[in-house]
Amino acid sequence: MLNIVLHEPEIPANTGNIGRTCVATGTRLHLIEPLGFRLNEKNLKRAGMDYWSHLDVTRYIDWNDFLERNPNAKIYMATTKGKHVYTDVKYEDDCYIMFGKESAGIPEEILIEHPDECIRIPMIGETRSLNLSNSVAIVLYEALRQNGFESMKLAGELHHLKWK
Repeated sequence: MLNIVLHEPEIPANTGNIGRTCVATGTRLHLIEPLGFRLNEKNLKRAGMDYWSHLDVTRYIDWNDFLERNPNAKIYMATTKGKHVYTDVKYEDDCYIMFGKESAGIPEEILIEHPDECIRIPMIGETRSLNLSNSVAIVLYEALRQNGFESMKLAGELHHLKWK
């Protein structure tokens, strides 16, 4: 099972959207505190819709708590400072993909210890970053694609008509 890690997320709607994406993909969500919101906040619930109660989510008091509770985790860190494009790495089916807070990303003190695990989403010009929930979806779906979309529905049915 893939894992998404949010390091100190600040915006509840982003975390709600990410939680919904995690439920839809069978992905675990890990939240490293401090959070910029309370988990019972209306904006979080609205963005997560009725999926939040189905979410496999774990909270950690800080980065060290996360490392202690996941000692052998293979972690890819999404950052605009990454040396590798997110499509250039091979995502293991149990890896962790980490994203930083909306205003500052993952702290450089963490990144500097993991240069080969830092990945980036290419952007043009002087664009600082993409929206956090969009970034999670982009990288997560690449990891899912690489792992054959295991256990996911690959074809859908129309409501009233039939596909030819």
